[in-house]
Amino acid sequence: MSRRRLVLMAAGGLVLAGAALPQVAPADTPAPHADTLVTYRVPIRHTQDAQTLIAAGFDVLERREGNDLFVLGDPTMAASLRDIGFGPTAVKTQPRPTPDTARPAVGATYYGGYRTVDGSYAHLDQVAAQHPDLATVVTYGQSWRKKQDSAGGRDLKAICVTKMQPGDCALVPNSSKPRFFLMGQIHAREITTGEVALRWIDVLTSQYGKDADITKLMDTTEMWVVPIANPDGADMVASGGDNPVLQRKNANDSHGTVCGRNGQIGIDLNRNAGTHWGGLGTSRQPCGQEYLGPAADSEPENTALEGLFRQLYPAVRTGTEDDDPAPADARGMMISLHGDANMVLLPWGFDHTAHTGSDSALRALATEMGSITGYKSGQAGELLYDASGGTDDWTFDKLGLASFTIEVGDSDRRGCDGFTPPYSCQDSYFWPKMKPALLYAAQHAAAPYQTTVAAKGIAQ
Repeated sequence: MSRRRLVLMAAGGLVLAGAALPQVAPADTPAPHADTLVTYRVPIRHTQDAQTLIAAGFDVLERREGNDLFVLGDPTMAASLRDIGFGPTAVKTQPRPTPDTARPAVGATYYGGYRTVDGSYAHLDQVAAQHPDLATVVTYGQSWRKKQDSAGGRDLKAICVTKMQPGDCALVPNSSKPRFFLMGQIHAREITTGEVALRWIDVLTSQYGKDADITKLMDTTEMWVVPIANPDGADMVASGGDNPVLQRKNANDSHGTVCGRNGQIGIDLNRNAGTHWGGLGTSRQPCGQEYLGPAADSEPENTALEGLFRQLYPAVRTGTEDDDPAPADARGMMISLHGDANMVLLPWGFDHTAHTGSDSALRALATEMGSITGYKSGQAGELLYDASGGTDDWTFDKLGLASFTIEVGDSDRRGCDGFTPPYSCQDSYFWPKMKPALLYAAQHAAAPYQTTVAAKGIAQ
């Protein structure tokens, strides 16, 4: 039996065992303090403790300090954590908004300037209209709500940015230019990621012909951007206005419409991708934040995104074992933006004891991006916790695409931490940190696997 199968069997057993733990139970009636959210610092003693919390449906945040994890809930959550052997300490409280699931936010912005879905899509159209020689918008699918013919459903939008030549931005994998792909807000509440993606589009188009590095990049590379990969969820976030709703998942409520104080409807799109699905870092509880869905690739947002990837990139990784590499001459790169753990992550995310056959090159790129941003770099389980069914694992596994997750966070304690930092943090802090990292990554899309730790002089 292959090592890969053994790992998946073990992971599946852990998740199923977790289903028997006390659930973060749905509640049909409100409890005291139901309008308050609390962030708890939760010390862990064993590696499996993170998986225990996730499998039990707790909202384990993508953040870690030493051996401490962070869990989001209400004031009653502390008792639930103590019941299963943990010692939580409340470190932050904030109001809990109620999502308006019937309609999205009105207007182009909310919460000080963050773009709504309408505002983001209008911006894509404006960029393409103002720069027809540099950008074109592509509709690549429909959200879960739109598939259900529900009010408020959305098309799924991408933009291709490059100095247009005949054949550029065509939906064919044998492109003449290498392709760099950036995506944001697959977890809807991580609102900084959508803003970073939009600023990337703007700097590419506004600085072409003015900045030498950007001009060269635009002449030689296609940049593809999906600023909001989960627009139904993003609508729910923006419906809170100046008190954004912390909706992580999509809007699929077919597995339960009532999740109570500490749960949430929907499927975690970054646990639903069809590679190593069902392993560590997932929950089988429909109201759990890491709920993986009823089957791999069950969600239309994911199948559409994977369809777009297949149209843009050839499947060059022919091996099926975890340690099979991508070809050394493979082109292209993908970065999925998340928040807010101050990390640059590389495959494999599903199991940090498994390493891809392209580990050296991927680790060298991640290390350099970490150096630029001031973030730690490594596999998810090396720095945070293992997480199965993610986008970057899928793109490397199925296509051989050099793939990364950047957890965009406040590594300098500037008051820009959390899922909903003040809008002023975008220009004053996050963008100056992310712009050089994205430029470095895009410049390596032509030959990512020819970057090595030794060549860069970087210690692992």
